[in-house]
Amino acid sequence: MTSADPLPHWNLSNIYPGLDSEPFRAAVADLARQTEALEAFLDEHAIARAAEPPALTPEAFGAAVNGFLARMNALLALAATVGAYVRSFTTTDSYNTAAKRQLSQLDPFGVRRQRAFVRFQGWLGQHAARLPGLTAATDSAADGGAAVGHAFFLKELAEQSRYLMSDAEEALAAELNVNGSLAWSKLHGTVTSQLTAPFERNGRTETLPVTAIQNLMWHDPDPEVRRQAYEAEVAAWASVREPLAAALNGIKGTVNTLNQRRGRSDALHAALDDARLDRPTLEALLAAMRASFPTFRRYLRAKAKRLGHKGLLPWWDLAAPVLPAGVERHFSFAEAETFILDQFGRFSPDLAALAQRAFREHWIDAAPRKGKRGGAFCMGLPLARESRILCNFDGSLDQLFTVAHELGHAYHNHCLDGKPELQTATPMTLAETASTFCETLVTDAALAAAQSREEELSILETFLTGATQVTVDITSRYLFEKEVFERRAEAELSADDLCEIMLRCQAETYGDGLDERYRHAYMWAWKPHYYRTDISFYNYPYAFGLLFGIGLYAVYQERGAAFTGDYRALLASTGEASPADLAARFGIDLRAPAFWEGSLGVIARRIERFEQV
Repeated sequence: MTSADPLPHWNLSNIYPGLDSEPFRAAVADLARQTEALEAFLDEHAIARAAEPPALTPEAFGAAVNGFLARMNALLALAATVGAYVRSFTTTDSYNTAAKRQLSQLDPFGVRRQRAFVRFQGWLGQHAARLPGLTAATDSAADGGAAVGHAFFLKELAEQSRYLMSDAEEALAAELNVNGSLAWSKLHGTVTSQLTAPFERNGRTETLPVTAIQNLMWHDPDPEVRRQAYEAEVAAWASVREPLAAALNGIKGTVNTLNQRRGRSDALHAALDDARLDRPTLEALLAAMRASFPTFRRYLRAKAKRLGHKGLLPWWDLAAPVLPAGVERHFSFAEAETFILDQFGRFSPDLAALAQRAFREHWIDAAPRKGKRGGAFCMGLPLARESRILCNFDGSLDQLFTVAHELGHAYHNHCLDGKPELQTATPMTLAETASTFCETLVTDAALAAAQSREEELSILETFLTGATQVTVDITSRYLFEKEVFERRAEAELSADDLCEIMLRCQAETYGDGLDERYRHAYMWAWKPHYYRTDISFYNYPYAFGLLFGIGLYAVYQERGAAFTGDYRALLASTGEASPADLAARFGIDLRAPAFWEGSLGVIARRIERFEQV
């Protein structure tokens, strides 16, 4: 494939032939059948909270727990596969009304799964004292059965049952979510994926998707094009700010209400439990990040100087190439594939084989186009034991690293292959481990192999751009979301309010590293993470992942090939242990600021090198 060849679209024909195919219709029918069977099982075994929980024999308790686990695991695998298949259409073509309709038809099944899950959780909480005896049983399947392998999941589920509302309230909340928070989230996805703006270049004006304009702002070698793209992008978001502000208010208001009714202290409380972190660990991470801001600001000022700015760096040059036009290396997709496979192969044949399969079997949708959502993600297809990756490849080194990052997620899914779905439920803090490790692997190898000053500078710049985003910008997003939750508890926030908070948070984190006249007031409008209905604070886990991944990479450098087996075992266990316990396997204390400071020190040394080159 040459740079002129078309970029790949993903292929899912081996999953189902089409949305109107008989195999897909049969899968949806099976989803309905399995959902009904699970609900019938709950009724048959009287699995629900009761004012006076009935006495259960050990055999009856074991049968109820193991029966639920078997049915829920099968149902989750099918639902995830069917759902990912439909989303493969909606995320690449938001104009596909048939796919959007099908996705909405799947929503009620999600509500019913949630209701069943909550019924079981509430019941389990009432019988939690019985769990140690069941999950410790090892003599035969009749003793503990599936429960033995699900010991961590069951213990965590019982502990979290204290934050449940009544069964009726939880059922109502799940049903209202379809026409409430989830609807707001879908609105955000539709508006942002279809947003276009006029853009003038080379004497002619064309209408471009906002994702294409963002690529121009981040990566075009012409500073004037970057500036114009920034202005066009900001104007585009301003044109849809009211519906997006309404969506954000709707989602955050709902989360606040539910957290209050469930007895949570705040929105962060639930997010930390979901991440399997405690507040001291988060505070240690955030404190180390704040202490590093002066170093990052020094990098931003050095970059402004390299780009010829007399003052501070404007937003549109945060990711700008520092080399002159024509010098910055660009990659065809085939070249990116070769580069990634070579570096992966040096670490692990298993990782390289998985990535090679992803390229060969068209797991990756790389082409930006109208109606396709921005950014990048990886989604698993459990029944096929495969993954699919979405990105918006533009030939930049940054996008090459993005592909490596998402392939890390696919490798993580590969390491979890064969495990029941409930044993693979990975918190976001650990979900970014493999992706960040792969990105670090490629970056470090690229730096070691750099053949010229220009090539080294380009690689350093690409790495530092990402590290600045994940350390400095992520903190601004965390501070923004925290304040939005706090103020939304008192009243709705206008679009002006949201812009003011975002700009103030950027000022607090970027400080004198960024030109205060040219920040980005609408980061709240386009970042899809704020509009998630199932998890809040979809930000600090990225910083955790970056610094944890760098820390693990340092262990790899010390241990060499002996590290790879333990690393794969860690990835295979991310649904069955806390981050602290998994980190301890490698002698890492997550509550110790020294660990986070050590990882940030690696970045600081690269900033020093950037200043020297």
